[in-house]
Amino acid sequence: MSYLLRTLTKKPELDHAIRDTIDKVLVLRFGRASDAVCLQLDDLLAKSAREVSKFVDIALVDIDSEDVQVYVKYFDITLIPSIVFFFNAHHMKMDSGTADHTKWIGSFQRKQDFIDVVEAICRGAMKGKLIVNCPLPPERIPRYQLLFKDI
Repeated sequence: MSYLLRTLTKKPELDHAIRDTIDKVLVLRFGRASDAVCLQLDDLLAKSAREVSKFVDIALVDIDSEDVQVYVKYFDITLIPSIVFFFNAHHMKMDSGTADHTKWIGSFQRKQDFIDVVEAICRGAMKGKLIVNCPLPPERIPRYQLLFKDI
């Protein structure tokens, strides 16, 4: 299903997507097409794309592409899949009770969870907020251990 979503492999493509997506939430999925969890998430994103197309643009970012490493490092993409949200070129953050508010790590349990999250981000962005609260109950938010390097 990931073939239904555009894949960005170069920094200028990412720059363009972030800068030129206006009045819509830009969903950037960082990951690998060969990863099982990424494939499951891509399938869910592809199935949701039409439903949310009026207020969301979705793109996949291949983290192994040499040309996007500046973004991989900037957003500290160490666990995949990771989703980073933007609205009118502003990085949107979400407080989901995890240590990292800058991105969504992991997949969603169901399509409606993804739709609820992007609706919350869109509503918050329209009110000028740069961080929103996650609308999902804690049991539907993926849990992970943060690994700290060089401490």
